Amino acid sequence: MLGVRSLRGGCRGREAVRIFSRMFQRLAPSGGRQLTVSSHMSSSAHPAPGVAEADVAEQSIESSSNYAHETRAVNSMARRQCPVWSHNEWDPLEEVIVGRVEGAMVPPFSTEVKANTYQYHWDFFEKNGGKAFPAKHLELAHEEVEEFVRILEAEGITVRRPEICDFSKEYVTPDFRSSGLYSAMPRDVLLVLGDEIIECPMAWRSRFFEFRAFRPLVREYFKQGARWTTPPKPLMNDELYEQNYPMDTVEDRHHLAAEGKFITTEYEPCFDAADFIRAGKDIFVQRSQVTNKFGIEWMRRHLGDRYRLHVLSFDDPNPMHIDATFNIIGPGLVLSNPDRPCHQIEHFKKAGWTIIKPPAPAMPDSHPLWMSSKWLSMNVLMLDPKRVVVDSNEVPTIKMFEKLGIECVKVSLRFANSLGGGFHCWTSDIRRRGILETYF
Repeated sequence: MLGVRSLRGGCRGREAVRIFSRMFQRLAPSGGRQLTVSSHMSSSAHPAPGVAEADVAEQSIESSSNYAHETRAVNSMARRQCPVWSHNEWDPLEEVIVGRVEGAMVPPFSTEVKANTYQYHWDFFEKNGGKAFPAKHLELAHEEVEEFVRILEAEGITVRRPEICDFSKEYVTPDFRSSGLYSAMPRDVLLVLGDEIIECPMAWRSRFFEFRAFRPLVREYFKQGARWTTPPKPLMNDELYEQNYPMDTVEDRHHLAAEGKFITTEYEPCFDAADFIRAGKDIFVQRSQVTNKFGIEWMRRHLGDRYRLHVLSFDDPNPMHIDATFNIIGPGLVLSNPDRPCHQIEHFKKAGWTIIKPPAPAMPDSHPLWMSSKWLSMNVLMLDPKRVVVDSNEVPTIKMFEKLGIECVKVSLRFANSLGGGFHCWTSDIRRRGILETYF
């Protein structure tokens, strides 16, 4: 029922229970039988004996109106009670986690890393795996990220940061040996749905302990009323990875992706938060090199009837994280990568969505992108429906937003891009002003 979903979607409190109880009593039939409520009540209402259909319709409309009003009251109250409250990618941003450059390490060049990087960077990983990224590059990236933080704070947004950790330490489990990566991309680690934070079971061995950098924040949010979910942690033994995965050419990868074959197997569930994109009650996800069907099914069962989970696929030889391929920037408004067309795009068109193909990125070929593509140009952060943080170097993208009537907050993130993410990746929005709604 919608009322149940709304209550579960926000932090619980005695007043919320009382409001919901009043809503249920008002909507329940006189005989006490439970009434299943939908957003379109009048089409399924049946009049009681001796009651005119017109009277039922009038009562149904009145009940529906009162229900919607009280539902919004529950959502609003829950948002005030809980610091974690975010349902989509565009409602007004109030609190956000921004990642850190400090301690960033080149990941050991294991099978799953090789499958997610391009061949022209393999020498770099073979020589530098387990070492720090180039010091000068990290210095410039650090300056960019700290300026980004200052700009967000100047906009009145609360900015939280993960712990500084030593990712150079090697760790050993019964199944593998590795050193760490970084705490730069909270969007990969934490999936926020309403008042719930999900610590995702990631697929890279170098990211096995990455959650530790964010754990103090998650613990704090939990103590303040947020829900905290940790899915099954994958063992990451050899059975999770296709050991004979052919990856020498882009053609190989295109062929395999078209067949639904990736470096990760279905041995155990794994997924990165960045393979999910939110639009209220509809959550979109892709099967990728780091998110398997097992992980998607785990999420589907976990979400139950609170959300609708939709699986998307793209012409992408190396899918990993959806937000530089399909980035929803407003209600019924999506940036769709023209180089990676969505196979299900007609469903969005039929639903009345506006599909925008962003312009080609302006980043030069000479700039190192060790773990990402130039299409980070579309990996933007919406501050609200009419303001967006976009890279100051991406002039064509800036002009696109201006034509859409969206004000651009321009920040350079070019050197930080080299570590694998744009503004959306470098952040995880903890609180946005708004309620759970349906857009699809």
